[in-house]
Amino acid sequence: MTIAVIGTGFIGGTVGRAFARAGHATIFGSRRPAEDTVAADSGAGTAGIADAIGQADTILLALPAAAVEELLRDHGDALAGKLVIDAANNVGKPVAHHAELVTRYAPGARYARAFNTLGGENFADPNYDGTPADLFYSAPAGDRALLDELITAVGLRPMYLGDNQQDTVDGVLRLWFALAVGQGHGRNLAFHTMTR
Repeated sequence: MTIAVIGTGFIGGTVGRAFARAGHATIFGSRRPAEDTVAADSGAGTAGIADAIGQADTILLALPAAAVEELLRDHGDALAGKLVIDAANNVGKPVAHHAELVTRYAPGARYARAFNTLGGENFADPNYDGTPADLFYSAPAGDRALLDELITAVGLRPMYLGDNQQDTVDGVLRLWFALAVGQGHGRNLAFHTMTR
C-alpha cells in the first residue's frame, strides 16, 4: 500500500511523516515538489500532485476545505478505485458535502472522514500521561482495518463511527473547537472514550 498525502502544511506534514516513520510507503503531493522539504527525514517521498496520486492506493486530503473541489475536479479520474480520506477542515464548519464531491468527480473512489477532529498538536503529540487520544472517524466497513492501522500509526486510538457518518465526525470537530477555542481550553485538548 502506498499513501499519497495531498497537502504539505502542519496537518498533512505531521500525519504523513508519522505514516512513513511507521513503515508505510508515503508520498507527499506538492505543487512545488523540487522545493518542498515536508518529508524531512521520515523516509517519505515528494512528487507533483498528479504523480503522487498515480502512485498511491490511498489518498489523504489535508487541504483547506476550499481547495478540495478543484483538486477532485482536476484529478477525479485518477482516484477511481482508491480510498480518499478527507481530513480537510473549514475552521470548525461542516464539510460533509465533500462526500458528494467525491461521488461526483471520482465516482469509483471510496470515501472516509478522518484526521480532522483534533488540532494538529494532537497528531504531533497524541499521548496524555501515557493515554492516547481518541480519533473518531467514518469509513466503509471494508476499509476499517486500514483506517485503524493508519490512525494507530500516528499514535492515536481509532474510534470507528460507521460508514457515512461524516456529519457525526464533524460534530466531534465542532465540539473540539467549542472547547479548545470557544471556551479557551487551548489546542492541547483531546478526547478519550471510556466504557464499563
